[in-house]
Amino acid sequence: MRALVLCCLVFVIQGCKNLPVDQAVQVGARPYYLIDKMTDGPLKQQLAECGNGPFYKTDFVIGHRGAPMQFPEHSKESYLAAARMGAGVLECDVAFTKDKQLVCRHSQCDLHTTTNILAIPELAAKCSQPFTPTKDGQPAQAKCCTSDITQAEFLTLKAKMDGANANAKTVAEYMQGTPSWRTDLYANSGTVMTHQQSIKLFKSLGVKMTPELKSPEVSMPFNGFSQQDYAQKMLDEYRASGVNSNHVYPQSFNLEDVKYWLKNHPEFANNSIYLDGRDEQADFDAMDETTWQPSMQALYNDGVRIIAPPMWMLLSLDESGAIVPSLYAIKAKQAGLNIITWSLERSGPLNNGGGYYYQSIARVIKQDGQMMKVVDVLAKQVGVMAIFSDWPATLTYYASCMQYPASES
Repeated sequence: MRALVLCCLVFVIQGCKNLPVDQAVQVGARPYYLIDKMTDGPLKQQLAECGNGPFYKTDFVIGHRGAPMQFPEHSKESYLAAARMGAGVLECDVAFTKDKQLVCRHSQCDLHTTTNILAIPELAAKCSQPFTPTKDGQPAQAKCCTSDITQAEFLTLKAKMDGANANAKTVAEYMQGTPSWRTDLYANSGTVMTHQQSIKLFKSLGVKMTPELKSPEVSMPFNGFSQQDYAQKMLDEYRASGVNSNHVYPQSFNLEDVKYWLKNHPEFANNSIYLDGRDEQADFDAMDETTWQPSMQALYNDGVRIIAPPMWMLLSLDESGAIVPSLYAIKAKQAGLNIITWSLERSGPLNNGGGYYYQSIARVIKQDGQMMKVVDVLAKQVGVMAIFSDWPATLTYYASCMQYPASES
């Protein structure tokens, strides 16, 4: 015990490097802020009584791109922050470079908003669309893709907070687009990562891994690199690194990618995740099961075991205005599907209804403290197995308080 105390006294200097990960979990001030903002009642009281912890790592908590509320997404720093906050699972969104190597990036073509590529003239010149300043009412624009540059060139970049200034007249102005409710305080030197580097880091942190195969924004096959080659290469890098398949949750919005893994890699079958983005289809209605093609039962019959829609698709309001599971959530469970959802802490302040992620319950969303109630409904009534979060500490506090199982490395 004395050694533990001494270690924690020097934490700010050394990061408590010798302290076991589960014991070193830190939740910071944000969960307490959210609980303080909650309406008085049994849930608030229960959560408030857990203020002294203990807090621990749990697989209920997925670091969505790391911890991008305050750190550049998919950067080493973002991943380390998420792990320190108790995320038992970390996400690398996987895109490919010009030389067909895999890197962590949320979109194949987001380098102009998530890195400093435009500030490096020799790399900016390789972008699919060079920077053009705002003019005559037209927004400033650029488009820089991982497929525009090699992996070696990618590794010379620095990650920044995702954002762009559409009114920019210069590159420097364009790069200053961080939303006001985030921060650039930790964004001066974000370390970009290859997929293989993320695997090595995640292994060292003792966390599970959930790579997302991102949809290509170039025509496939890309210089002979087919979609199946891409899906295969992602899993091959886990095998080559000796990662237990039970510790990997491959994801894709493309159902054909998931079916490829189910057919060709049964060891990953139970963990493969179908990300449901069908709300972008004009004929899809999350509250009308006749528009769900394929149906929940058809997905299960095809071998899918985990479905992952955005949070709003799982939530509805009853006649009294209480937040309850949606028809979508009920039918998914009835079909035998496990559910993961995304993404908590991505909406900013909730005083205006919460935006995209709360749209099905926007009528009753008035303030930040309701986030904990939403988590409670997702956990206890919908029965989700995990939630992606841009600030994992919020979920870690909740899961530790509710005594969810600790993550096993």
